Amino acid sequence: MKIIRLLFQKSGKLFIIATIASIFAGASNAGLIALINYILQNINQVSVGIIISFIGLCLLLMSTSALSWILLNRLSQDVIYNLRLELAQSILNCPLNQLENLGAAKLLAAITEDVNTIANSSISISGMGLNISLIIGCLVYLCWLSIPVFILFLMLIIIGIISYQYISNLGISGFKTARAEQDILFQHFQSIIQGIKELKLHRQRRNTFFKEELKETAARVRYQWTQGMTAFAIADSYGLGLFFIPLGILLLGVTKIMFIPTNVLTSYTLTFLYAITPVRAILNTLPAIIQSSISLEKIESLGLSLTKQIVEPSFPTGADLTINWTKLELVNIHHTYQVEKEENQFTLNNINIQFDPGKIIFIVGGNGSGKSTLVKLITGLYTPDRGTILFNGIPVRDDNREWYRQQFSVIFYDFYLFERLLGIDLSRQAEIQNYLKLLDIDSKVTVKEGVLSTTNLSQGQRKRLALLTAYLEDRPIYVFDEWASDQDPVFKKVFYKKLLPELKSRGKTVIAVTHDDRYFEECDCLIKLDYGRIV
Repeated sequence: MKIIRLLFQKSGKLFIIATIASIFAGASNAGLIALINYILQNINQVSVGIIISFIGLCLLLMSTSALSWILLNRLSQDVIYNLRLELAQSILNCPLNQLENLGAAKLLAAITEDVNTIANSSISISGMGLNISLIIGCLVYLCWLSIPVFILFLMLIIIGIISYQYISNLGISGFKTARAEQDILFQHFQSIIQGIKELKLHRQRRNTFFKEELKETAARVRYQWTQGMTAFAIADSYGLGLFFIPLGILLLGVTKIMFIPTNVLTSYTLTFLYAITPVRAILNTLPAIIQSSISLEKIESLGLSLTKQIVEPSFPTGADLTINWTKLELVNIHHTYQVEKEENQFTLNNINIQFDPGKIIFIVGGNGSGKSTLVKLITGLYTPDRGTILFNGIPVRDDNREWYRQQFSVIFYDFYLFERLLGIDLSRQAEIQNYLKLLDIDSKVTVKEGVLSTTNLSQGQRKRLALLTAYLEDRPIYVFDEWASDQDPVFKKVFYKKLLPELKSRGKTVIAVTHDDRYFEECDCLIKLDYGRIV
C-alpha cells in the first residue's frame, strides 16, 4: 500500500528497527502460547526453568511490543509533520498556472481532508505492525504443531483472503468516488464563503444553491462513504467468520478422516482464539489505510508529489538579489493561457517590449485583453511558450528564474496582505513610520516587531499597506496591477503625481496596469493591449 511505502521511504531506518521489534514481539508471543500449552498439559511438572522462561517471555513481549509501538508511532508523527511541510513546499514550488488551473477548492481539500486522513491512518499503522507480528507468531506456532494441518489451514485462509479482496474492492470503489465528490463539496463551501453577499441578497438563488448544489453533493458524499464502509463492514464480518470456518472444518471434518492428537487440537483451538483480537484489529484498520492511500493518490494526481524529493527553485551561486540592471526585454513572446474544462484559450501573440531603468510604463487595455497575463510573464510567474525574456542581455531560464523574480516588487489586483512584514529588516522602524505617514495610514496602523496592528481596513487602505511592504523591499522594478482602482480621488492623485515620480527619481522602474486615462501623461511609455496583442 502507498501509505506503507511512504512510511518506509521517509524513515527507512526507524521503520526497519520497529519491524525487528515487532518480529521479536511476535516470536515471544508464539513462545508464550507454546509454553502455556505445555504448562496446561504438564501442570504438575512445572520446573523453575519453566517459570523463568515464562517470566522472560512476558518481559520480552512487553518490552518489544512497547518499543515497536513507540517507534511506529514516532515514525507516523514524523511522517505527518514532514507531510504537511512537504505539501506546503510542493505547492510553493508548483508552477503558478498549474495551481490556478487546479483551483483553491482542490488544494484546500488536499491540505485539510487528505492530510488528516493520512495522519489518522498513520497512527493506526502503529498498532497494525504489532498485530501482524502477533499473527505471524501464531502461524509459526501452528506450523510447528503440525505441518499437514497447517498446510490445510493455510489453503483455506488463502481462499478466504481472495474472496475478502473481492468484497473490499467494492468498498475501495466507494471511497474513491466519495473522494472525487469531496472536491466538488469543497467548491460549494468556497462558494458560500466568497459569494455570501450575493446569496444573502437573493433568496431563490440561495435556496437553489443549498438544495440543488450543496445538499445533493453532500448526499452523494454520504452515500458513497456509507457504501464503502458497508462493504468493509461486510468484509470485516466475513473475514472474522473465515477465521472460525477453518477451525470448524478442522474440529468437525478433518478429525473424521485423519487422526490428530488431542493436544494438537487443543493447541490449535487456543491459538485460534488468541489470534482473533489482532485479526479483528487489522480488519478494522484496513478501511482507514485504504482511505489514506486514496488520499495520497489524490494529492499526487494534482501534481504535488510527496514520494519524490522536493527540489527547491534554483538560485545562482553567489548571485546578489539585485543588480544594477540596464535593460529588460521581452522578445517575440507567445503564451497561451489554458483554463481547465474550458475550450477557449487566451493567447498573447508576438509581444516585444523593452523596459529601461528609471521609467514609468503604463499598460492599458480592456477586460480580457491580457494585461494580468502579461504582468505574470514579465515578473517570471509564467513561463512563455515561445520567445525569450532577456535581463541585462541574459536569457531568463529555469536555472535563474528564481533570482530574476527577486528583481520585482509586485502588488496584484487580487493581492494577499500578510500580517507580518516577512523578509523585512525590522531595524528600519523609523523608515516604516515615515512610509505609514506618507501613505496616510499612520493613524490606522502601527507596526511592532514587524507585526501589523490590524489588516481589517478598507480595500484602498489595505493596498496602501501592501505598498508599504513594496517600499521596504526596495527592489529595482515595481509592478502595480490596477493599484489605484480602490483609492479615493485625493489619494489616487497622490499615487500618480507624487508616489510614482518619487520612485522614478530613485531610479526605479514602474510598470502599472491602469484605466485612469486622466493620468496617462505621467508615464514615459504607454502600452495598449487588445486581445493579446500590442496595438
